[in-house]
Amino acid sequence: MSHPRQPNVTWLIPAVLSALPSAALAQSATEQDTANELSPVVVTATRNKSVAGETPQKVTVISREQIEQQLAITSDRGQVLSNLIPSYSPSRQKMTNSGETFRGRDPLFMIDGIPQSNPLRDSSRDSYTIDLAMVERIEVIHGASAEHGLGATGGIINFVTKSAEPGEVNQHASASLTFDDELDSEGLGHKLSYLINGQQGKWDYLAAVTQQERGIFRDGEGRNIGIDGTQGEIQDSTSYDIFTKLGYWLDDNQNLEFSLNHFKLDNNGDYIAVEGNRATGEPTTSRKGDPEGDPAYNEATTTGLSYSHADWFGNELDAKLYYQRFRAQFGGSVIPTFQDPSIAPDGTLFDQSRNESDKLGAKFTINRSGMFNDRLNLTTGLDLIQDETQQLLVQTGRTYVPETQFRNYAVFLQGDYELIDDLTLHAGIRQEYAKLNVDTYQTIASQNGVTVEGGSPDFDETLHNFGAVYQVTDWAQLFANYSEGFGMPDVGRVLRGIDATGQDVDTLLELQPIVTDNREIGTRFGWDRYNFELSYYESDSDFGQRLTEEGGTFVANREKVEIQGVELSGEIQLTDDHGLRLSYARTRGKSDTDGDGDVDTELTGINIAPERLTVGWSASWTDKLATHLQASHFFSDTFEDQEDPDLHHFDGYSLVDASLAYRLPVGQMSVGIENLLDKDYFTYYSQTARGGDDQYFQGRGRTFTVGYQLDF
Repeated sequence: MSHPRQPNVTWLIPAVLSALPSAALAQSATEQDTANELSPVVVTATRNKSVAGETPQKVTVISREQIEQQLAITSDRGQVLSNLIPSYSPSRQKMTNSGETFRGRDPLFMIDGIPQSNPLRDSSRDSYTIDLAMVERIEVIHGASAEHGLGATGGIINFVTKSAEPGEVNQHASASLTFDDELDSEGLGHKLSYLINGQQGKWDYLAAVTQQERGIFRDGEGRNIGIDGTQGEIQDSTSYDIFTKLGYWLDDNQNLEFSLNHFKLDNNGDYIAVEGNRATGEPTTSRKGDPEGDPAYNEATTTGLSYSHADWFGNELDAKLYYQRFRAQFGGSVIPTFQDPSIAPDGTLFDQSRNESDKLGAKFTINRSGMFNDRLNLTTGLDLIQDETQQLLVQTGRTYVPETQFRNYAVFLQGDYELIDDLTLHAGIRQEYAKLNVDTYQTIASQNGVTVEGGSPDFDETLHNFGAVYQVTDWAQLFANYSEGFGMPDVGRVLRGIDATGQDVDTLLELQPIVTDNREIGTRFGWDRYNFELSYYESDSDFGQRLTEEGGTFVANREKVEIQGVELSGEIQLTDDHGLRLSYARTRGKSDTDGDGDVDTELTGINIAPERLTVGWSASWTDKLATHLQASHFFSDTFEDQEDPDLHHFDGYSLVDASLAYRLPVGQMSVGIENLLDKDYFTYYSQTARGGDDQYFQGRGRTFTVGYQLDF
């Protein structure tokens, strides 16, 4: 039986397979040739386990080598993602990822397919739930997607954890020191990690632990960067992660696996903020002090039990049960929202909040491939999730957001059909049913202490996707895609903000779901040593969500939103030992602020990322020495519709990072330099998203990281 010719996609293996990581061992030319011949990468974030480079939408697979390359320079999660995903907003360099959007919308963060995002009361802390030392690769689906249901209106970022390697016992240990130009104890940080894994008989196992201390951050002028006492910090913090996996092979086709990850990041609380002055260009800084209240922290525990069968009546079966416990505590303040005359008549009540979310869910997926002469593949399944979320006021024991229970059931069918040898069609449908349960509750005093009748609104949505991939030649491919994503508005903001009597949960218009339509066309080119991917997308939601700042807090406005953008990524392998990578992204969007059905107001920096160009050069000088140099330029911009004059203009800036890896007789050392040229700049968020003198933060200046790794 003859088989149709498959599209040539070997050139679409992630660029890292031909780039030289600065934090990995320097590779010889022979080793690189072998890497380039590896099998195509399967993307587990797609339910049908698509191959990278054969999807009708843009998909990026960030390998372990690329992650290590960035970690040699910075441990800032948002900066790592921004450096590797050009349409992801620049990092705020804080514990929060509020304002860090993906294609102008919210991404769904996952760990091995387990959702980490908390859409009912978005604490914007969902990217800090695992140490990247535990992650083997990051799978990124660009644009709205219903692959995993709730929350992926901007795309999916899936952290795929490490697994056991062949051999009875494999061990890895690493240590690093981080410091700035001041070379003092306040700016000093360190990280320690240890991992052991192996296989014995039918068992495989992995256990790992990391511990990291971060000192104070300094800007390009050597000043302490301001502390964000409310949202939380990654500077002046301590974090640890405990991760384990245990697998058992029932036979050659069946596998059971249990995984557990516990992550916590605590602010040390050794500094307080010193207000800056936007009018004079003076940034917010920090000094030694004892802030009032309890330090901010992130704590997340994610457990999963998976079963897979490679040949269940001719099908591939995957089942997963999971549980996630998430706690996000914010710093405290004396703000009007927290005031209660019955507790503090003088209006000086200090308080702070904590989000608490518990998820219990299951995913069942059945994949049937090779039908109709190897032309048709079908995937079907069932997803179940229950999310219980509330927000408490820590110091006074009040309920800020009432306990909210969200239940979601979904069935889906996804298929791809090779119509002719060079044209593959993709289509899918997902039926979502969601129900929200809120008991009758009373708002806090600042919202007039009104009683809100509970309710159980439900939503029934049918989501579609369809696309095509056409192999024009052996080196050129076209793709097009339409997909829909499903998300909830920030229910907590709505419920806690009610200040009028006679309201009930069932009739609150703001609780309607967000359905986002994503349309995308693109092309991929790959010949000899040159690989490029270019895509244009439009992302529309008739009843979307736009954040605006009102009185020092962000309010979610429900209105029509339209976003357009272009993304370009490319790789040029100059020689066997030298490679260039480049990426470019530009996003624009508008919303309908007056409700007339036409989008008329430009989105600002709180919603979209700046126009950006990034270039990287990786080189292997010997079989022991490798280097990496990367530069990012953020283009200046003006937001004509920004009401706050202080946030009207973005100055733009350029940053350069570098790293070096050297193989020693025993182990390997690395040296990374973040902000090599010691650029003095204000972050994109500070310039465009949040006004006031207390949030006028500069970015981190030149910072050194020296590391050592040993495999044994």
